[in-house]
Amino acid sequence: MMISTVTGHFEDFNTTTETGNKDFIDADFHFTAKTGSINTKNGDRDKHLKSDDFFDADPNPEIIFESKSFDGSTLVGDLTIRDTTKEIDLDVDFNRMAVGPYGQTKAGFEMSGAINRKDFNLSWSAITETGSIAVSDTVKLSIDLQFTKE
Repeated sequence: MMISTVTGHFEDFNTTTETGNKDFIDADFHFTAKTGSINTKNGDRDKHLKSDDFFDADPNPEIIFESKSFDGSTLVGDLTIRDTTKEIDLDVDFNRMAVGPYGQTKAGFEMSGAINRKDFNLSWSAITETGSIAVSDTVKLSIDLQFTKE
C-alpha cells in the first residue's frame, strides 16, 4: 500500500514537433528533460531523485523521448532514461489549433501514460515500519504541451 502520491516536473525541458498535416497524424515529436532539473517541491527528495538511486543525473543528464508513430490518439515512441530505451505508448488529446492574440498559430496537446520505473534501472526501494512500500514501481506521466508554428 502506498502512502500518498508525489507530483513533480522538470524545470529544464525542450519539445519539438514536425508535421505536414493539420491533424498532426504521423507527426514527429521529440522531448528532452534535464534530470538535474527535477522539482517535487522537496529539496531532500529532489536530491535523492538526482542521485544514483534514481536518475544518476551527473552521468545521465537527459531523459529523451523520440516518437515512432502518432495516429491522432496514441503516440508511440522510444523513451530513454539512464541509457535504457523502451518503447512506450502515450494517450493523446489534441485540443486543437488556434490563432493567439498576437497572431501566432498554436496547437495544444494533453498526453498521459505510465511506465514501470524499474524497466529504466530506477530500482531504489524501501519498506516503511508498517510494511508499506515507500515508492511505487508505476510512474504516471502527465504531459501538457503547446506548440507555436514557425
